[in-house]
Amino acid sequence: MLRIKISAFVCCFMILFLDSLAQQARNPIIFADVPDMSMIRVGDTYYMSSTTMHMSPGVPIMKSKDLVNWTLVNYVYDRLGDQDELNLSNQKNAYGHGSWASSLRFHEGQYYVSTFSSNTGKTHIYRTADIERGTWVSTEFSPMMHDHSLFFDQGKIYMIWGSGRIHIAELSPDFSGIKAGTERVLLDDASLPAKPKEGKVGLPAEGSQMFKINGFYYLFNISWPAGGMRTVIVHRASQLEGPYEGKVVLQDQGVAQGGLIEMPEGKWYAYLFQDYGAVGRIPFLVPVTWEDGWPVLGIGGKVPATLNLPANKSLMPGIVNSDDFDRKPGDEALPLVWQWNHNPDNNLWSVTARAGFLRMHTGDRTDDFLSAKNTLTQRTVGPTCSAAIAIEVSNMKDGDFAGLSLLQKNYGLVGVRMEGNAKSLVMINATTGVPQEVAKVGLKQQRIYLKASCDFTNKRDLAQFFYSTDGRNWNRIGNDLKMSYTIPHFMGYRFGLFNYAAKAAGGYVDFDYFHLTAN
Repeated sequence: MLRIKISAFVCCFMILFLDSLAQQARNPIIFADVPDMSMIRVGDTYYMSSTTMHMSPGVPIMKSKDLVNWTLVNYVYDRLGDQDELNLSNQKNAYGHGSWASSLRFHEGQYYVSTFSSNTGKTHIYRTADIERGTWVSTEFSPMMHDHSLFFDQGKIYMIWGSGRIHIAELSPDFSGIKAGTERVLLDDASLPAKPKEGKVGLPAEGSQMFKINGFYYLFNISWPAGGMRTVIVHRASQLEGPYEGKVVLQDQGVAQGGLIEMPEGKWYAYLFQDYGAVGRIPFLVPVTWEDGWPVLGIGGKVPATLNLPANKSLMPGIVNSDDFDRKPGDEALPLVWQWNHNPDNNLWSVTARAGFLRMHTGDRTDDFLSAKNTLTQRTVGPTCSAAIAIEVSNMKDGDFAGLSLLQKNYGLVGVRMEGNAKSLVMINATTGVPQEVAKVGLKQQRIYLKASCDFTNKRDLAQFFYSTDGRNWNRIGNDLKMSYTIPHFMGYRFGLFNYAAKAAGGYVDFDYFHLTAN
């Protein structure tokens, strides 16, 4: 009898324990590609910007009430510029470039986002009074300030930027450029606190984010010591001009690059991210305490798996979501979860030409998927996810190719190809970096269902492709796509809807739905 009572007690304890874990947040807080975060709190609301590089629209703005569950609410720009690279024109592209790490600030009733681009060669500053719905006022100037931090202090506007050697300069009040004579070196070697004895550094200190807390200035950077991991470095000074003293504040699991955020009740967290293979760079929260005026990150120097914050809800619909393409009359907008692979040609797509469908016309001719304009994308998410589409192909032309992709340099896709008057289902695998047609199936139907499934569990990074004639019974097509995060694209894999022409423009396909599932 005693043994039965003890067993019942243990069972009840385990149920309560597991239930308590289910009510806690878990790292990563977003299992998807949301790198280079910059975060602010205004009242009880948090806002976060991130990097989406070559994608359009760009620099997503996300909103949260609890630091864990985030929803896309805006983008900073529709088009960063009009260069051939950004337009995917004349055999040029912006993959892996576009705009990089942004800095998000709130100052005297205005929201500011700054970023920089090697494609434009400039630093870009955007401002608005309404971060969720407002129109952004844009200012740009040279030079391009790498991984900068926009910083307001004592009535002046500063930029802190650089790699290894960190610079500071005062900006003009109208954000038109650097005030003459104000640029100087703030830190000659910001990597120094993380350098091993032999002094080798794989990645010099970068990712600057500056904060002023209780009268002290704190500069966050990351470095990657040779043979080590991504490491968080903080420098501190009592005056903005310095002198600064620096130390390593976190070196665990490669979780690094970001800054500090304070909750209304006074708790502090560091927002950072981790490189996690093919799904991309995923955000983490790390508890922060203070000791002798220094931020102490983690629990015993480690990144915790669970957090005393509300549990993670599904990423859907906040960051990714399904879409049936049903729109009210006059509503031609795409939900914020969608981004184009580059600046789109808006004359070639519509959600109103046929009610309940996304129509995609072909434009510039190409026989290269990565050179095709108007690939419409969403993030993949971990640990596993899949996307299924229904596509109607009766209006394709000879040489057209349309379907569902997993976009990265080493991409994979399944789609319908029109050759003469015949259509085929084709699976392309570019695991090696060179696209190979690995499967081809004759197609008589004008409506076909396609699916891609991803497994990022423990960086397994495998994807499979399927087709169906009825949307219920699925057939495997082709072989496994071994996904890999490549620097030329510098982004986690994305689901993509595509349609391009190898011979002549003018054909089109209709996508009935995009259904996303995530676990």
